[in-house]
Amino acid sequence: MGELHRPVLLHEVLQWLAPGDGGVYVDGNLGLGGHAEKILEQSAPSGRLIGFDWDAAAMALAQQRLAPFGDRVHLVRRNFATIKETLAELGVEKVDGLLLDLGLSSLQLDVSGRGFSFRGDEPLDMRMDDRSPRTAADLVNTASQDELADIFYYYGEERQARPIAARIVVARQEERLTTTAQLVRVVEAAVPRRFHPRKIHVATKVFQALRIAVNRELENLVRILADGVDVLRPGGRFCVITFHSLEDRLVKQAFNGNPALQVLTRKPVVAGAVELAENQRSRSAKLRVAEVREERQ
Repeated sequence: MGELHRPVLLHEVLQWLAPGDGGVYVDGNLGLGGHAEKILEQSAPSGRLIGFDWDAAAMALAQQRLAPFGDRVHLVRRNFATIKETLAELGVEKVDGLLLDLGLSSLQLDVSGRGFSFRGDEPLDMRMDDRSPRTAADLVNTASQDELADIFYYYGEERQARPIAARIVVARQEERLTTTAQLVRVVEAAVPRRFHPRKIHVATKVFQALRIAVNRELENLVRILADGVDVLRPGGRFCVITFHSLEDRLVKQAFNGNPALQVLTRKPVVAGAVELAENQRSRSAKLRVAEVREERQ
């Protein structure tokens, strides 16, 4: 599992979250448990961790990884946006730290078979939670041209959103788009070669936008950025790792705009040279940290 999943900014997270003995911490996006494992080690012998994830496959592997910590760990298969009601159900009033790692895990990208990556040919699913009713294929094949264009533009910041949406509508009249390879071919055909980006694949932003839309990622983030502050005790740390500008902008605005918080990272913390060399996925990671003021304003 260590080779499959390398948590980003691990040293920096531990430094800023500062887990300690007796504390209660929430990992809001558990993944394969890399951050959680180290938080539990650093908060030994009695620190507790509550882990959220709605991906069943990731949750199963995280449970195996964290089993040695026994009853110091409580995992829930829910989205982190439910943090208030979930902690209330568990009888937890306040926590000492909250971590959100908003990136996809290596499991999801490389071996999930759910269409998060277009390197292979996979079903166009993109659901983090297979209990959710709507897949990316449903969205691509039923949304109007204007709806698709808005999704690509606002969630993917894709400048070619309108021609891509138009091409999708034409293509789906000939056959239902059900695989990543089909969608990639449509996007490649829709965007003139001179407009293909140099550093990323031409379909990257479209796939990002669809994943965000299918999983309501930005809506869930907005909710926890508000509710997360309410479950932190004074002095508690709120750490968020983002991977694209939409998320980072929301976090920055929420932290700066909440008088109950003191922002600890004036600029986002990014990976150092060693981590960048060892883990390519860390290149776009940005960590922002805020602390709940001792006297809530």
